[in-house]
Amino acid sequence: MKFKVYSADASSSTEKDFDNFPAFEGNKGLQALKDVIVAYQANNRQGTAKAKTRSDVNRTGKKVYRQKGTGNARHGDRGAPIFVGGGVAHGPKVRDWSKHINKRVKTLAFKRALFNKASEGGLDLIEKFEVEQPKTKLFNSLIGKIQPKGKVLIVDSEFNDNAALAARNIDRVYIVDADSINAWDLMRFDKIVASEEGFNRILERANQR
Repeated sequence: MKFKVYSADASSSTEKDFDNFPAFEGNKGLQALKDVIVAYQANNRQGTAKAKTRSDVNRTGKKVYRQKGTGNARHGDRGAPIFVGGGVAHGPKVRDWSKHINKRVKTLAFKRALFNKASEGGLDLIEKFEVEQPKTKLFNSLIGKIQPKGKVLIVDSEFNDNAALAARNIDRVYIVDADSINAWDLMRFDKIVASEEGFNRILERANQR
């Protein structure tokens, strides 16, 4: 598959062919991609929400009034959900939302996400990320030449200090190294801009068995 490769200052670009880029036909890998994205989102949930039931609230266990003869409905203690200060009925409980996905499914999902992003034109390459000084203005100008607006994921095998410091204050830009990027990262950004070195590392991961 051919990709647009920008020069280091993004002033010009050429096309380069990568033979080892993963390719798919039909719906292969889509279910794996969905499962992996759901798992990543679920694993980010804290699951710490907790409401007190009637057994948890600190209320007297004494019956509110006698069972019969008052003309009112029957009630027990004031810890019942119907009373102010009582427990919550069917409230949230602490739970573990995490899901386990095996390595083979993760690899398939990663390949499919990479293929989808490239097919949509959402993946571009740059020779390297380099700015003279660690200034946000310089890096923002560089990325603006490639993707003027929208969320951008910057990928490199290893970021130098100037690029990392310059990119961290741009709201729409997120940086990640090639060894940490996953299928969810590939799908949730409008544009992926990777250095050639970082892209080669991504292809190495995608082609691992």
